[in-house]
Amino acid sequence: MELFYLKILVVSDSHGDYRSFSRIVRSQTKAEVVLFLGDGFEEFNEVKMDFPQKMFIGVKGNNDWGCPLPMTEERVIEGKRFFLTHGHVERVKYGLDILKQKAISRHADIVLYGHTHVPYTEYDSGLYIMNPGALRRFDCSYGVIDIQNGDILMNTSSF
Repeated sequence: MELFYLKILVVSDSHGDYRSFSRIVRSQTKAEVVLFLGDGFEEFNEVKMDFPQKMFIGVKGNNDWGCPLPMTEERVIEGKRFFLTHGHVERVKYGLDILKQKAISRHADIVLYGHTHVPYTEYDSGLYIMNPGALRRFDCSYGVIDIQNGDILMNTSSF
């Protein structure tokens, strides 16, 4: 029986900090996919060029003026439906109810958001929820999602 394993790196809110963004992608050598949740489109593009072997998927944040990325993104990755958003439209600073409702209406398995700069993970009624925090110079955090044979493991880390 062949075992399947995929590691996904989740980052958000780099706000011009190319160095931290690049450093975390470089440190997560086994991550094949990088999901970016907005507020740092310029460094997202630069880092994407530095790591052409990885798949990059991103959404626009409230500070990404003129950014061509969508406000939300829905993707199926290894059989799991992902819903990505920055979170400002869903007003995540005031609670997660709107975000959860949107994710459930889209039949998501995993919902990812940023905007608050606060790392957070939760499993609620079949929905995996993560905010990786922010890639800020002195208080950087990121998220990792491991999918192994259909099982999901999520965590956030600081560096």
